[in-house]
Amino acid sequence: MLLKDRVAIITGGASGIGRGIGLKFAEEGCSVAIADIRIKEAEKTAVEISTMGVKALGVECDATSGSQVQKMVDKVIEKFGKIDILVNNTGGFGPVISVTDISEEEWERVVNLNIKGTFLCSKAVAPHMMENKYGKIINISSVAAISSGPPNIHYSAAKGGVLSFTIGLATELAPYNICVNAILPGVIKTSMWDASVPPGADKEEFFKQLAEANIPLGRAGIPEDVGLVALFFASELSRYVTGDRLVVGGGLPLTPPPIS
Repeated sequence: MLLKDRVAIITGGASGIGRGIGLKFAEEGCSVAIADIRIKEAEKTAVEISTMGVKALGVECDATSGSQVQKMVDKVIEKFGKIDILVNNTGGFGPVISVTDISEEEWERVVNLNIKGTFLCSKAVAPHMMENKYGKIINISSVAAISSGPPNIHYSAAKGGVLSFTIGLATELAPYNICVNAILPGVIKTSMWDASVPPGADKEEFFKQLAEANIPLGRAGIPEDVGLVALFFASELSRYVTGDRLVVGGGLPLTPPPIS
């Protein structure tokens, strides 16, 4: 097992990509703490993970609150005795809107949601990892950080910030044997994308047409696709990789080949 006896925190782990990563880690023997503002869903996912023969914990946490993040980290250490892996997965879209129409409040909400939590959780976990001279931090950015798409510049800016943060943190923590890397998901079929489905449209058909028109591999991704890459970054398979990024987008942002 690639993660036997390891302990991971996954923020925003109650559903979607976070849940997919948690399940994949559990398959490889990792104990998992699911940190999410939605405590009932977090506990439900933790129970699901525990049925796989590993320890799991659901913890209520608003990743944009420094005090809640520190309490969450302390609780996980108390429960499991250590933290080996942190997956900063908390985030979310803003509305598809022109930069001229984004309010200051909406800008701050989206930027805080996508990058403040990454900073706060990394800050809280780093001292523990530094003391242990070991750690894996995986930051979930987005393909939107490196390519243009629908008007969503506050989301793109925040996810671009996650990339810069990843590089800086990797440099700072490398002397302590802590690897920091980023994953850039493309179109992954989660509830976060449901708002993109036109009213009255069939969701599966929408994703099928979206993929055929925009994604070189011809399909939208699923959370397990991200979980497999997170497993690589969390395990010793990536022991000599830090400050790097990997796009999980079925070929995005490449241009799809023409249909013959």
